[in-house]
Amino acid sequence: MATIDIKAIWKAYGTHPVIFGIDFAIPDGAFVVLVGPSGCGKSTLLRMIAGLEDISSGEILIDDKIVNDMPPKDRDIAMVFQNYALYPHLTVKENMAFSLRLRKEKRATVDERVNRAAEILGLMPLLDRYPKALSGGQRQRVAMGRAIVRDASVFLFDEPLSNLDAKLRVQMRTELKALHQRLKTTTVYVTHDQIEAMTMADIIVVMQEGVIMQLGTPLELYDKPANRFVAGFIGSPAMNFFEGGIQAGIFVTEGGLRLPLPVAGEAYPGGSVTYGIRPEHFTVDAAGVPARVLVIEPTGSETQILAEIGGQEVLAVFRERHALNPGDEIRLLPDTEQAHLFNSKDGERI
Repeated sequence: MATIDIKAIWKAYGTHPVIFGIDFAIPDGAFVVLVGPSGCGKSTLLRMIAGLEDISSGEILIDDKIVNDMPPKDRDIAMVFQNYALYPHLTVKENMAFSLRLRKEKRATVDERVNRAAEILGLMPLLDRYPKALSGGQRQRVAMGRAIVRDASVFLFDEPLSNLDAKLRVQMRTELKALHQRLKTTTVYVTHDQIEAMTMADIIVVMQEGVIMQLGTPLELYDKPANRFVAGFIGSPAMNFFEGGIQAGIFVTEGGLRLPLPVAGEAYPGGSVTYGIRPEHFTVDAAGVPARVLVIEPTGSETQILAEIGGQEVLAVFRERHALNPGDEIRLLPDTEQAHLFNSKDGERI
């Protein structure tokens, strides 16, 4: 296990900067997820930690040692890639043992580590198979096993589940989390899927255009997003937003719709603001605002309703079963304790 310190890291390709002075620390044994839209710089940052990308300026420290100029093989890391990167002509056992054989480890040590990793990952019956005879999930387990046998201080994962189908992704998320709880190895995981980030991370780092927008636990980001970008990115379905202003203690949209203010907004002096409310924080209530049902999507455990409020489409999610049909007129009441206000100019939380 190891600590990782990212200090004022900049990265540019020629005259084009892609990482802008990022600073944060990863505690020993933490599972940290770098999340953000494509092109935000998360994979570039991971590759700089791995030593696969040069650093334009700043420092990366692993266990208090500056590793800027240290080759990847000397950083005591193990990386799992998106495309598995297995050798097709080697068996599962040979793939997992490959790095140890390069280091000329004793056969007994190699066998012991491979068998231990195979047992952890449920690969014992597959050790003599070749990659072509494995499913996508099994190949991903082999890639993880190859990382485990190295007994590294840091695991780096670069979107390892993106090639799997939806059901298998859910299963592998659980297995990865259980693996981390068992090994306690410091882990940095890159994904664009905020559900993966929410379900697996101890700490989430939300990035946009080479800048950290917010860092915190999953529930901190969900309950108190620092800005509109984080509020819209974290959470599925996404948060609903209304543009408007505060008049006499009430939020009034640009279309004249009036919504009750959260406590944080009561003392706000005025000006343009954005009102955010998550779909699950609506209730059907006679005291709510008029809404017209457009689409109903039952999922079994809950019902998602697309409705029109004041000329704007919003999404509401209910655990309760309401007898509704498209075209019905209902009233939706936002929970003011769960509502959010953001400055319309810079998107920062009020």
